[in-house]
Amino acid sequence: MKPSSASKSRGEMIKLMMASSPLKYNQMKKFVKYAGALTMLLLLTLVYSACKKNGGYYDAADETAPFSGNIYEYLKSKPGVYDSLIVAVDRMGLKKTLTDSNVTLFAVTNPSFQLALRNLNTLRKQSDKDPLFLSNIDGVQLDTMISYYIIRGVKPTDSLKLQDGLNLTSVKVAYPMHAKSVKGSASGQVGAGPEVIEFSNTKKSKFIRNWSTSTTASNNIRTKNGIVHVISPDHLFGFDGFVTRLTFVPPPPNLMVTVGGTFSTNRENGGGPTSGENSKKVIDGDDHTKFLCDLNGFLTMQFKLKTPEVSSVYTLTSANDAVERDPKAWTYEGSQDGVNWTELHRVSNFFFEERYQQKVFRCTNTVAYQYYRINITELRSGGVFQLAEWTINKTK
Repeated sequence: MKPSSASKSRGEMIKLMMASSPLKYNQMKKFVKYAGALTMLLLLTLVYSACKKNGGYYDAADETAPFSGNIYEYLKSKPGVYDSLIVAVDRMGLKKTLTDSNVTLFAVTNPSFQLALRNLNTLRKQSDKDPLFLSNIDGVQLDTMISYYIIRGVKPTDSLKLQDGLNLTSVKVAYPMHAKSVKGSASGQVGAGPEVIEFSNTKKSKFIRNWSTSTTASNNIRTKNGIVHVISPDHLFGFDGFVTRLTFVPPPPNLMVTVGGTFSTNRENGGGPTSGENSKKVIDGDDHTKFLCDLNGFLTMQFKLKTPEVSSVYTLTSANDAVERDPKAWTYEGSQDGVNWTELHRVSNFFFEERYQQKVFRCTNTVAYQYYRINITELRSGGVFQLAEWTINKTK
């Protein structure tokens, strides 16, 4: 097959160049060779620099340009994002705090409030109750929960990078919270993602397993009077206590306090009646102390009232740790003389869902007894019993 006219032309041009100027032709070949090598070296250098700088991932900056106003004005500048938070802040009188105090706000977005209210109203609907909204839910409970998120002082992520994080204090009731700056995961690699804050409700417990924790979606939004960290939208406002706080019916007055009397038990703490976890801790009104002892088959706690009273309500509060020590089965009994007893209530296969949890139990008693007792017959496991609080309560 004959070569094309174009191929003949190129070949003739090369021959002509070589014949007319072999030096120029050799220089051009060298230039092309070195230019190709230089281009390859430059590409390799750029790839290496990118990997060295970012560690193989892109770490999005969490520092944003400072907002020109205060924290409250920042929330107002984001319609459709913080509307529910603004309603709660206004209702609880916290606007001034977010305007002129040096604080850190862990900002909760609309989806977090919507999820919490949906869960609450689903439960209320099952009981044929009207729905509740931020405008009419219990103000005391809302005040407690909104204060979780407003922290004293300015706390950027740099201040939260300690190995154990940082203990924080809420502005209104000095409630203990905790925050820790960590690297998230990316592409299945732990610590290879952007920086996030683990923000925790400690529930006044030193044990991390009892905490309720959420993470941030954006950090370090600086304003005139503090910093805003934005909580991830899958967070449930109020942490895991929103529904229980708003559906919990508090017990009637504690007869141990209003009437008074004498407490006794058939078991005592191994350290004796003056030890740090002695039997009297179960009626001291402080859920952060507890009564700890060996069960040895069963445990009886008894209270003799100064005068007979009708009690159809009593409460138990779980202690701070070791769920296996929780009572699982018991009877609640009344007596006129401390010898002959009438069973008022029986419980079996019971479990506390969390630590420091008060459970209210009701029975149908209508008799005024002077003696009341609870007989613990079974624990979740093992043979060591603990309980933070026991109360005998007046019938409404």
